[in-house]
Amino acid sequence: MPELIAPTVRLHAAWLEAQDEWGPGAHEDGFGLLPSDEVDSPTGFATWVARLEAESEPAKAHDAGRVPCTYRWIVESERVLGGIALRHELNDFLLRVGGHVGYGIRPSARRRGLATWALGRMLGEARALGLDRVLVTCEVDNIASARTIEHHGGVLEDVRDTELGTARRYWIKL
Repeated sequence: MPELIAPTVRLHAAWLEAQDEWGPGAHEDGFGLLPSDEVDSPTGFATWVARLEAESEPAKAHDAGRVPCTYRWIVESERVLGGIALRHELNDFLLRVGGHVGYGIRPSARRRGLATWALGRMLGEARALGLDRVLVTCEVDNIASARTIEHHGGVLEDVRDTELGTARRYWIKL
């Protein structure tokens, strides 16, 4: 049975295994991984996990372009299957491109309903934050993600070209 947990240094090796499965390059949005993050060493990984934890606290100052964000990992039997992020507010970039929620499931764990399950759980957290609707986006050709969003009542606002490619933009009323 999967669970959503806060990022933890305890799962360093399991997280690296998931990252290796995805391959090099940009990684799934739900992990909050930046190009400047060094996650291979225990010290670098701990620094990254601490940053993710700090970003979840709205009262703390955030780097330019960053908003408060709650990160959760999708874990089953000490194996990291994916990640999901709930941004507490939208800035201009997130309104155009990223939305309130970003998620990703490692390739070997896809087609099990994990993204649908995790999104449902994070929508509960969004309600608890006082949000009345959330923006969720996906690449235009990511039919599985579009179905996940639509499963939770996502209403397609539009399809548009963005800095990161063509995206579907959905609003989910909470």
